[in-house]
Amino acid sequence: MKQLSRRGFFKTAAVSAAVFNIVPAKVLGQDAPSKKIVMAAIGVGGQGSGNMRAFMGLPDVLGRACCDVNTRKMENFKKTVDERYGNNDCLMIKDFREVCERKDIDAVMIGTPDHWHSVIGCYAASRGKDIYGEKPFTHNLREGRMLVNAIHRNGRVFQAGSWQRSTDNFRRAVELVRNGRIGKITRIEIGLPVGGRGPAARPGIAVPAELDWDMWLGPAPAREYQGVCDFHWRWVLDWGGGQMLDWICHHADIVLWAVKKDHIGPDEIEGHGLFEASGIYDSPTKYRYVCRYGDGLEIVVADQSQLEMGMGTRWFGEDGKWVWVTRGAQKTSDPKIWDMRPEAGEFRLPNNSGHFADFIKSVKERTLATAPAETSHRITSMGHLGQIAMITGRKIRWD
Repeated sequence: MKQLSRRGFFKTAAVSAAVFNIVPAKVLGQDAPSKKIVMAAIGVGGQGSGNMRAFMGLPDVLGRACCDVNTRKMENFKKTVDERYGNNDCLMIKDFREVCERKDIDAVMIGTPDHWHSVIGCYAASRGKDIYGEKPFTHNLREGRMLVNAIHRNGRVFQAGSWQRSTDNFRRAVELVRNGRIGKITRIEIGLPVGGRGPAARPGIAVPAELDWDMWLGPAPAREYQGVCDFHWRWVLDWGGGQMLDWICHHADIVLWAVKKDHIGPDEIEGHGLFEASGIYDSPTKYRYVCRYGDGLEIVVADQSQLEMGMGTRWFGEDGKWVWVTRGAQKTSDPKIWDMRPEAGEFRLPNNSGHFADFIKSVKERTLATAPAETSHRITSMGHLGQIAMITGRKIRWD
């Protein structure tokens, strides 16, 4: 890494994704005596470690390695893995490329900050690894297409961490809308959290001994370490996308799935955001933008303070009918609507055993996961386009 500029490394990783495919397109774990899918965790902060604990709770998964640019986090997670299996076998590997080169690892869980998602994902796909990737899918639109292409070109299974697709009340709402229980949908509202901020930056503070700051930055612009790293990186646009992009991959995912638009993008996007420059933090604290489609559908994306129902997704149909759903709650214009079940011949979602189990099942059977790459890219693109419209202050037309 010291001999490569960040820009040079980014280009190298992209080229590698295009020309290499070392591991055969088969699941090595299924060929192993254990019949388990062998996984490695790349990024073991709060979300990444939580994901891997869930995977290791499945009977057909074996946690083999953990990777992080923070050695203390790696050491702590290694203890978790070793305690789970009663041994001392979990590998600690600082460089994700070493993880991806190992032929004894079938799949990786990517739980890094957003600006690393595409580079690591492309590299992992080129080395024959199936991927469970945290949302948002990628940090920008171009990287999203790169990652989709790398996954498809190398025949990999991908599952995004958009776990609401595997949750009962969200799935019920999708079936209701798809089956016309509230008529034709002409308007949708997506309520997301109000933007956040972290502790004040501290210029000149020393980089902690356990953290490789240069590797943490990776493909992002060079920047002095100012104590802003864990969790609060998401409020810095060089690294994340603020609350809007962090959450849109959950609620917009369900919205677009229900109206069968999770494979395309909107035609026009316009809106505004409140970008309160507060030192290092530059993502919008308040925001509202509108996405319009060729068939007349209008989708409003806003922070929850600007919508009647607050957080969640709300479809507006005909004759005053509507459906609203959020985590742990739901409501309909008429309570009877929620109790309607798909009838013979109508759209019905297949049974789902859980988001993590669904990924492992797809890896074993070489089938499309519930939240696959192309869909995840399209969902995330709504957030990227909204961000562009708000930053530029003009209407965006999108092909």
